[in-house]
Amino acid sequence: MSHAAAPKVHESLDAYNRKIPFFNYPALFKDHEEDYVRIFRDVCGRGAYILQKDLSEFEAAIAKFLKVKHVIGTADGTNAIMIGLMAIGLKPGDEVIVSSHTYIATASAAQMLGARAVPCDIGPDNLMDPASVERLITERTRVILPTHVNGRTCAMDPIMALAEKHGLMVAEDAAQALGSTYKGRAAGTFGRFGTFSFYPAKILGCFGDGGAVITNDDTLGAALRALRDHGRDETGKVVLWGTNSRLDNLQAAFLHYNFKSYPEIMARRRAIAAMYTQGLSDVAELRLPAGPDSQPDHYDVFQNYELAAENRDALREFLKDKGIGTIIQWAGTPVHQFKDLYPQTPSLPKVDHFFARCMMLPMNMTLSDDDVRHVIAAIRAFYGRA
Repeated sequence: MSHAAAPKVHESLDAYNRKIPFFNYPALFKDHEEDYVRIFRDVCGRGAYILQKDLSEFEAAIAKFLKVKHVIGTADGTNAIMIGLMAIGLKPGDEVIVSSHTYIATASAAQMLGARAVPCDIGPDNLMDPASVERLITERTRVILPTHVNGRTCAMDPIMALAEKHGLMVAEDAAQALGSTYKGRAAGTFGRFGTFSFYPAKILGCFGDGGAVITNDDTLGAALRALRDHGRDETGKVVLWGTNSRLDNLQAAFLHYNFKSYPEIMARRRAIAAMYTQGLSDVAELRLPAGPDSQPDHYDVFQNYELAAENRDALREFLKDKGIGTIIQWAGTPVHQFKDLYPQTPSLPKVDHFFARCMMLPMNMTLSDDDVRHVIAAIRAFYGRA
């Protein structure tokens, strides 16, 4: 795949007649408005709001896709992690090791249960570094909780080996990685449980909050299903203390509709990523993520296209001036840098180095090939590679 030649002067970039926002929710809605209205009328016309067939059908579709036995829809991705940790018996005083390159929700899910979230450093792929994890293991460590960031599954073999060596449990935050695989196995299926988010910014997003927790363990699956519905089992009997974390049936109906196009969505995102990678690979000031198909063990779905850029802030301003939206993930703050939460900031030099340079390029289903070429041309022009 070749990209169009970049403009020779910055001014020619201004002739492009489309703005390229990082998110474009209104356009995505407009593309499917009639179907969304039809679904809304159907669900509301049936009065089917809580724990109805639309949710069961969506859960079954995800279970088939991931080749997993149990999928339990939850109110959001954070609740999915919390009830997962509750179900495996996490207790106050326990420690959970998380990557510092994750949303604060991963850590707060453990903290809100009275446990301690211990952030670790990242490796060359910007995901959890097993060597950093091992240095942080104490007699209080109970769980290793990797986050599969940007639609890429962590290399799970060393993480699973580490857990076995030290007698620890593994759980997975796969909020950004639905459909991603490592050695042919889906993100979220390696540990005791895995979790997903259907927040609107996710590849599969709903009209608000939503999430799911998955497992292949029958006993754990039953506990998770009860925990999300006030401790009630499928007969309605209260069998344990629980909470209210049900995925709304209406949201499940919208998600199931969107999920029917998921293979095409993944393919398109991978195609956009391939264009970015080919168009920018010779720009020495950038460190790009691994391109699609560049590493056989990984099938990445590119929730985000996150790179490291020299002179990042000036580059972002330049792109903004050209109508191109960019974002720094987690608002530029990895977990360990929240000083109110970690007054004695841990030394995690690789995360610190990356977050001084990282940014994300537009990656959404409204992008045309011309849009992607325009982003590439603008970046090349900024670095004098036109």
